Amino acid sequence: MPASFDAVHIGARVVVRARLDPRLHAPYDGPSMTDAVGTLVSRTDTEVVVATRRGDVTIPRDRIVAAKEIPPKPSRRGSPHLAISMADLQRVMGPSWGALERERLGDWELRASDGFTQRGNSVLPVGDPGVPLADAVDRIESWYAARGLPCRVAVTGPVGFDPETDPLGAEVLSRGWVAASRTLNLTSSTERVAAAAPGGPDVRSTDDLDDAWFAAYRLSRPQVPEVAVGVLSGSPRQRFASIALGGGLAQKLGVSTPGTRDPRPVAIGRVGIAHGWAGLGAVWTDPAFRGRGLAAHLTGHLAGEAHRDGIHLIHLQVEADNTDAIRLYERLGFERHSSYVYLTSPPPG
Repeated sequence: MPASFDAVHIGARVVVRARLDPRLHAPYDGPSMTDAVGTLVSRTDTEVVVATRRGDVTIPRDRIVAAKEIPPKPSRRGSPHLAISMADLQRVMGPSWGALERERLGDWELRASDGFTQRGNSVLPVGDPGVPLADAVDRIESWYAARGLPCRVAVTGPVGFDPETDPLGAEVLSRGWVAASRTLNLTSSTERVAAAAPGGPDVRSTDDLDDAWFAAYRLSRPQVPEVAVGVLSGSPRQRFASIALGGGLAQKLGVSTPGTRDPRPVAIGRVGIAHGWAGLGAVWTDPAFRGRGLAAHLTGHLAGEAHRDGIHLIHLQVEADNTDAIRLYERLGFERHSSYVYLTSPPPG
């Protein structure tokens, strides 16, 4: 797999190939290796445990030949990127964006990142919190209050759903929380997106977040604190891509601007790899270079890299009223899978 097995989240679905113990399986008895497919239950320095349909399998780490994180099982018929359930897609998307703190409440995940981004400072309420719903909300309110942050939950449903029809949504709305930021979940195959890309100038990509990429990212939004470095680098694996102004790019695109040898990025994008999917985000183009296909080119490039690494599915989140971005991504082959709405507690007062 492209990243260390230590980066794979407990609870991820994996396939692990390992050498059989020759003391128990002589070479003439059959194959020398075996595969375990299931959920990663635990991991130590010496062994991993995978829950398979035949029971838990303990595998010594020194016998592992290869390991790969794979997507959850499809829950319905259709293309793999649409066949995944809404709950499983939320689980897939969770670690593709970093958070400085993650804490479990039963199956739910509480995330905090000093207020940087809604995704990094909200609850992923998938599964059972392990306590009655009202008690779960009480604990959420206490957890975020201790950090001086508003409470926020991401309630999921079909495209256009009413969050008040969700039990958690109804509970927090009854407490005076407000709904905002309806977001669409778009999915596709990496092969399809890569094939639809328009092509363009050279793209630089790396697993590491460098100063030039981060400087460009800071231009994409009004405030980007230093803690953003931890969020952007907080996935099991991530890939950063950029297109720089140097090398005559301005002339190629017909833009008259001084300093054309300037190496600063004028377009950036990122993918976070988790649960066998690539999660696209942080796509931004300098206003002076918009309308020239750079965002589509970067998206296709990142999808192509993921596909070559054996990642076949890709997702992204886009605000439902961002019609220009939705139009771009649908041209590249993304389709609407589901949506979520952030519900946020009122400020104290």
